Amino acid sequence: MNLFDLVVIAVGLSMDAFAVSICKGLSVSRVRPGHYMNVGLYFGGFQALMPLIGYLLGKQFESMITSVDHWIAFVLLGLIGGNMIREALSGEEESLDDSFSFRTMLPLAVATSIDALAVGVTFAFLRVNVLPAVMLIGATTFMISAGGLKIGNVFGAKYKSKSEILGGVILIALGGKILVEHVFFGG
Repeated sequence: MNLFDLVVIAVGLSMDAFAVSICKGLSVSRVRPGHYMNVGLYFGGFQALMPLIGYLLGKQFESMITSVDHWIAFVLLGLIGGNMIREALSGEEESLDDSFSFRTMLPLAVATSIDALAVGVTFAFLRVNVLPAVMLIGATTFMISAGGLKIGNVFGAKYKSKSEILGGVILIALGGKILVEHVFFGG
């Protein structure tokens, strides 16, 4: 997996955190510098931690499923992406309060990073150098989440569902790319 693919994955995974950050921006009248650090560290930190955990779990089972690893990556990324699109199109609004406390942010960070756990499993099968990959995912999510907070505070909920749809499409396309490369090009 090359750097471009990792950047695409990082951006795709960060879209849930971006959407929630927009909502957090909507919930506060004035965003302070500490709020940017808060959402960036929670969302970026968990987006880095979860694929690392998934990678370690995937490594435990790698020898048993190496022959079908491309199909697993395709199915997992397709399911994750499809779920993101389904949630965006469902029209259900997430209710968020204006708190940036541990009790508020921890569940949001975990919920937005569950997808990254499955991506980490695919990293194990694709033999990705995991430390630079998770650092890139975490840093990307940090920046995108902080930007989402500002966008939500300034522009409103207009972009929330569009960002989730974009993230889902990106992950589905990447899953398809992995499958096509393996089936047709032996990658």
